[in-house]
Amino acid sequence: PMGSERTEMRKRQMSTTQETPGAAQAQHSTGNRGSNACCFCWCCCCSCSCLTVRNQDEERARRTSHELQAEGIPNCEESPAPTLEEVNAWAQSFDKLMLTPAGRNAFREFLRTEFSEENMLFWMACEELKQESNKSVIEEKARLIYEDYISILSPKEVSLDSRVREVINRNMLEPSQHTFDDAQLQIYTLMHRDSYPRFMNSAIYKDLLQSLSEKSIEA
Repeated sequence: PMGSERTEMRKRQMSTTQETPGAAQAQHSTGNRGSNACCFCWCCCCSCSCLTVRNQDEERARRTSHELQAEGIPNCEESPAPTLEEVNAWAQSFDKLMLTPAGRNAFREFLRTEFSEENMLFWMACEELKQESNKSVIEEKARLIYEDYISILSPKEVSLDSRVREVINRNMLEPSQHTFDDAQLQIYTLMHRDSYPRFMNSAIYKDLLQSLSEKSIEA
């Protein structure tokens, strides 16, 4: 399945990154020196505009990576601890799992172990976009969602077919709350079909269920 192939590819990419921390650290260090140094430290013939362009690029990269999180995509949704009844209900259907913040948090924790958390982040970002009414905010959030999850250059790109990508590209000419509806449905279906069955058999779900069952017995 497409989702499984992307998961394996992401695991290999993560492994490669972990094997070369020194190189990544050196590159990061060089980037920091470049952003703080005067252009004359690099080349006497360059203009000061080089720093402006470099700083703008770095600022744009930081915003693309972090702004959605800062504006409402937290590391973990706030929610009360799930009850035994709720956790049992998650096994009945994927819809019931996704209806509660506690269910989404548990499922998101599982997706993180499979290097596919971006699917949940994208789905959540689309849900937030639907709540917006201000045109300029909609356009800005739609652009960020596109750059973070649709662009083939993004490390968090979600798996979409060509038809849905064409729809998105047309919708981006005039973004609205529903620009990514087709893509959101496709990712929801992918998580349901590909990840949900594994989550139900995972240690994350089974341990939570066992813990709540034991507490229920003690009570």
